[in-house]
Amino acid sequence: MKYRRLTLDELKELENEFVRFLASNTITSDDWVSLKTTNPEKAETLIEMFSDIVFEKVIEKVAFLEHRNAKDLMLFECLADQIKLIGVKIVGTDSISFAENQTAEQMTALFQSAPNGSLKMYSAEKPYKNNNRSQELFKMMENGSLISDGQLYKTLLKMK
Repeated sequence: MKYRRLTLDELKELENEFVRFLASNTITSDDWVSLKTTNPEKAETLIEMFSDIVFEKVIEKVAFLEHRNAKDLMLFECLADQIKLIGVKIVGTDSISFAENQTAEQMTALFQSAPNGSLKMYSAEKPYKNNNRSQELFKMMENGSLISDGQLYKTLLKMK
């Protein structure tokens, strides 16, 4: 298994897609019910295969990720061969926080109103570990990074 097995809730959300997946593997509804009882290992293998396909399709489309906590904002541009980071760290003040989900416009206003010296901007870029984009992005998402539309990344890139 390349990623992880989808949870029951995730599988329920993707029920129609799973049914199509089973049908593409010539497994009918009755076959599936029987398979879960008579050969649970094979049923589990099919769920794992489906899970990998789902995660691969999602990760393939990821262009930007965002990771926040109260004091750090890390925005990532996920290119084919490397990942770029623009980050902002809050230092010396508790009057501002990145914990809330603000829009790019709200964040720009926050940056402009922040006390002098309270924000430190940094950037970096690196190739993916072992040239494996999908595994690295999956790990980042499992550790709390969220898929983003990239607007905040682009805003910070202009401010840099």
